[in-house]
Amino acid sequence: MQKSFLRETADVIMRSVVIVLTIVVVIISISALYEVESGVGDGSCNVAVLPIEGAILPFHGLGGFELVVTPETIESYMDLVEDEAGIEAVLVEINSPGGTPVASARIADRLKSSSLPVVGLVGDMAASGGYMVAAATDYLIASPMSDVGSIGVTMSYLEESEKNKEEGLTYVQLTTGKFKDAGSPNRPITEEEKEMFLEDLQIVHDEFVRIVADYRNLEVSVVEELADGSTMPGLKAVDAGLVDSLGGRKDTKKVFADILNKDESDIIFCEYNQGFLPF
Repeated sequence: MQKSFLRETADVIMRSVVIVLTIVVVIISISALYEVESGVGDGSCNVAVLPIEGAILPFHGLGGFELVVTPETIESYMDLVEDEAGIEAVLVEINSPGGTPVASARIADRLKSSSLPVVGLVGDMAASGGYMVAAATDYLIASPMSDVGSIGVTMSYLEESEKNKEEGLTYVQLTTGKFKDAGSPNRPITEEEKEMFLEDLQIVHDEFVRIVADYRNLEVSVVEELADGSTMPGLKAVDAGLVDSLGGRKDTKKVFADILNKDESDIIFCEYNQGFLPF
């Protein structure tokens, strides 16, 4: 009886040891995997690539855009690469028609304040808020065919009161403030409301101009002349001072080599993989 009991006790202990060791191995494996996935590099690359694509919005689900970038995503990424050993600079690839003013300004400010050199590369478009972000990079490159600029703001909308009448719909106005439903598409805008909105838009417009002038080291008066809401090809944007040079991704390697005092062959990109990152 005693020997049998000892054998059973030993068997239980051995099974417990095996279980504990298995748990430890799993924890170590998960930790190692997380460490790999929480970085952007593989140990051999030194320039992190960050795409800024689509509408720039404060959160997903606003406006029904399929491709959205938010300040939180960019801030998380920049925090990650700035803390990662081996990452010496960031390449921001911009393809954006713009977005909301505050979200665009937040992203631009985060890039401008980075502890790493940040080079911007415009793809097909860096317009409106997308250009604000692009202007915040330390050096900006664009294709001669890129669409650049659109410095300005808009809140235009489709007024549907006549359509509602034709469909037998009546807008019932119930508000506690004079301007509470100003801008409703279901009734015509008043001249007083229009004037109010235009004054507000001018405030945002002037701040946009100031930000671009500051980031691009241009006189405010120069940017004001360019801030008519239009875009221009990259070729004209260089002449206007909105872009530093023309080219594509391979041309960014020379810029990084000059900034980091390295040979171009030593510039290796860490490609962005959204599913690979922890956000």
